[in-house]
Amino acid sequence: MTRQQKKTKVAVIGGGPGGYAAAFKAADLGLDVTLIDREANPGGVCLYRGCIPSKALLHVAKLLRETQESAAWGITFKPPEIDLDRLRGWKEGVVDRLTGGLGQLCRARGLQYIHGSAAFRDSKTLSATTEDGKVSDLTVDYTIVATGSNPTTIPGIDVDNKRILDSTGALTIDDVPKRLLVIGGGYIGLELGTVYAALGSDVTVVEMTPGLLPGADRDLVKVLESHIENHFGAILLNTRVDSVKPNKSGIEVSLTDSTGTRTATYDKILVAVGRRPNTKDVGLEHTSVTLDDRGFITVDNQARTSDPAVFAIGDVAGEPMLAHKASHEGIVAAEVIAGHKSAFTPNAIPAVVFTDPEMAWCGLSESDAERENRKVRVTRFPWAASGRALTLGRTDGLTKLILDPDTERILGCGICGPGAGELIAEAVLAVEMAAVASDLALTIHPHPTLSETMMESAEMFAGASTHIFRPGK
Repeated sequence: MTRQQKKTKVAVIGGGPGGYAAAFKAADLGLDVTLIDREANPGGVCLYRGCIPSKALLHVAKLLRETQESAAWGITFKPPEIDLDRLRGWKEGVVDRLTGGLGQLCRARGLQYIHGSAAFRDSKTLSATTEDGKVSDLTVDYTIVATGSNPTTIPGIDVDNKRILDSTGALTIDDVPKRLLVIGGGYIGLELGTVYAALGSDVTVVEMTPGLLPGADRDLVKVLESHIENHFGAILLNTRVDSVKPNKSGIEVSLTDSTGTRTATYDKILVAVGRRPNTKDVGLEHTSVTLDDRGFITVDNQARTSDPAVFAIGDVAGEPMLAHKASHEGIVAAEVIAGHKSAFTPNAIPAVVFTDPEMAWCGLSESDAERENRKVRVTRFPWAASGRALTLGRTDGLTKLILDPDTERILGCGICGPGAGELIAEAVLAVEMAAVASDLALTIHPHPTLSETMMESAEMFAGASTHIFRPGK
């Protein structure tokens, strides 16, 4: 069979938030672009099996929690009737609408879309295989690798067992297990644990380290942990999973902590211990691209790899493995290929944990400053002093700023509370613009809103804010 021969200026392997952003930008800059992905439309893990479906389900979880919390305000609802088929249908409808829209944008921009896979034959030649088995050789000037990541597995735990789920399997919501063990206290485990707990599962989280969300500031995690303790069955810290084995009533798990080893049985297990880059089966060995010791493609701040014809962006190019980071890297890669002076040099990349309450941070964290032995000033505004938080019945939140004590410059921010993911963007802008505390303090924020906690946290740099009084020494 004769292989088809095609040419393109830029090929993008992977249609996730990084890949399609790169392809769209390159097309907007007038380049001939081919985007290759295994799905019928762009979207990647984020839209199909990650960010979007999980947030759709977390919205449902939030609604269910609010119907319970409203009893304290004198509003009582009957126990909800949950139709899993309709819930799954609604979630998939959200995904279909977004991915379908991206397909329309591909066609509107006139770029070629290959529904299939691709691998390097050499730095300037790709072998592309469509879903129906047609193979073609694609001659390219530049390739952007945006192949993303996949869930990390644990040796000895068979994720092919129907009772053992990874994040993709958990999002299908085949049923609501009575007893669910979540292995991993990071953001994926906590978000999906939140969903299942709201739907009715007795959720246990096991984490090997001393705290949830390792690496995040402990004062923020404390707010989150105190809230989810009321909704999860148990949170087991400093605990490891030694073994799992099926039995008649579920999965028997051996757990070890400082007190010894014990066993417990669960209906299902969710393995959420991180993600690893997709660098296999792409043919990188046929290029001069190099990987680091963790399997990430090494790149510079223009997304260039060690091969002049190959760029890499997103999860495959290193942490943080976040969709918005990938999108911005993709735009930079496209601009560099088009000959523009562009570089990926952010001062702050926001991170959000969409639990209840949400947790978000950006820039320098207090933990980072301690590790670097860097002198900083930390100001905190407790939401107990926020009128808006009080009207929501959510006064356990916290907003904090990390500042340079000499220049007053805002170096980082952390927030824990409802809507933290929406609030953090103001702090990202402040860090990027090198704003100082007085810039935020003098910016009039609408009242009553949770955004005022940012303003009042900035006011604390001067010693006190309107709604917090600290007597002078």
